[in-house]
Amino acid sequence: MEYVFVKDSEGYVFKKPVSKVSADEKMISEKEYMKKSGLASYTKEFGHGGARENAGRKQKFTQPLKFQIRVTQEEKDFIAFAREHNLNYKTMMQ
Repeated sequence: MEYVFVKDSEGYVFKKPVSKVSADEKMISEKEYMKKSGLASYTKEFGHGGARENAGRKQKFTQPLKFQIRVTQEEKDFIAFAREHNLNYKTMMQ
């Protein structure tokens, strides 16, 4: 399918198949199409016709942060004991 670049009566530019061009649309060159659509400056600015490399959201950290809390040795021993014996803190508090 062959495509051509056209400009309508309001000045908007499109790339259309030859069979879809209507009478009120004027055929234009590819250079004019690139200039009017703004694609020429976009490809010129970034050099490769797309968004700049590595654009977009990035993960802040590759791994989640480690949870750290300052406790005494006694508290640390109790936590280790509770984990070892599968103590449920909620049931103990009731």
